[in-house]
Amino acid sequence: MEQMVHDKKRPATPDALALRLREAFPAMGPEAARAARFLAGNPGEVAVSSMRALAARAGVKPPTLVRLAQSLGFDGWPQLREVFVAELRPGAARYASRAQALQRAGGGGLAAGVFEAQRRDIDATEAQSAAALPRVAALLHDAKAVHVAGFRASYAIAFGFAYLYRLFRPSVSLISAEGGTLEMQTRAIGPGDALVVVSFAPYSREARLAVESARRARAKVVALTDSALAPIALAADETVLFSVTSPSFFPSIVGGVSVAESLLGLIVAREGKGVVRRIEAAEKQLYESGTYEMASNAKRRK
Repeated sequence: MEQMVHDKKRPATPDALALRLREAFPAMGPEAARAARFLAGNPGEVAVSSMRALAARAGVKPPTLVRLAQSLGFDGWPQLREVFVAELRPGAARYASRAQALQRAGGGGLAAGVFEAQRRDIDATEAQSAAALPRVAALLHDAKAVHVAGFRASYAIAFGFAYLYRLFRPSVSLISAEGGTLEMQTRAIGPGDALVVVSFAPYSREARLAVESARRARAKVVALTDSALAPIALAADETVLFSVTSPSFFPSIVGGVSVAESLLGLIVAREGKGVVRRIEAAEKQLYESGTYEMASNAKRRK
């Protein structure tokens, strides 16, 4: 009878498991939370490694993983692990392995494959994120200040979002980790603020640390990421998913860029005439200062 109860409660897919983890995460003790973050950030390792090895890597004791599995509705660790085994994604292959595969294939048709994959990424991203974007726009509108973070490959998405947002909202800042200053910069996050953090697999440790700082500051967290099981998604108030599929050696960021640009469009659309005046003033200043250059009619005629 107990087995039947567990069968009904246990999450059957990574998305369902992610939802259960997010619901349970705030009430977890430090060791269970550490284990949950490790599982979320290393789904490929969960599928291929022993429980003892995973516990050592996560910095917890093996019984912690068993108790975590049982708290999520599983009979034990093997049943939780099976969710990861069944859904192990091909994209989890390491960059070097994928680069080797590209060389063996000779690169024929690769460019066409990349463009086609990016079109599919945008379609998949729209399907996953469209419902969440208006909620996120409202959340950011209500925030006292908005902080934006993204590290390594995610930096381009975060920088573009923060740069354009600053055109019409002065209270937007970009968090970086240059010179080991992440802790100093996240100290600026305060109650009532919002943190927009971008991260996709393999997940940056700095992104998780920024989220933890925002949580301690009682700020809202918006995660832009590739999986509901991403470490930053577990503690987020809103999660916006984007697709990163690519036939090349590195995940695509086109889905993340489309999410950021769509979100900015929604924010502008709901902000009223004041936003238009601020964008106009910023654009004028950029031209008058020489930051932007006008195309030369003489050069065009040549």
